[in-house]
Amino acid sequence: MARRSNTDTGARLERDVMRQRILATVDSIPRGAVATYGQIAAEAGLARRARLVGRVLSELPRGSKLPWHRVLGACGRISLVGAAAREQRRRLRVEGVTFLASGRADWKRHAWRPI
Repeated sequence: MARRSNTDTGARLERDVMRQRILATVDSIPRGAVATYGQIAAEAGLARRARLVGRVLSELPRGSKLPWHRVLGACGRISLVGAAAREQRRRLRVEGVTFLASGRADWKRHAWRPI
């Protein structure tokens, strides 16, 4: 059996730390507010890592209590497709998030502004 090198262990720990920072940041978005993937990355100290945020959220287990639905694409639109997009929009509407005719969330009313 091959042994893991210290480099492998260090990389795994770094990934776990980044993942936990992303999850904690998403968890801090209040009900009725929305943020972008890029905003989450920046708030988690991972500037320019929006795709990493998307990947971490896509790996959440079904039924996760984390408010993943409060994270939108850079233009303020739902970036998912199909049933996942419909579920995200449903959850946001339940929380009172409104959408403009363009399909974008009403950013003036619902943008997350962390302190």
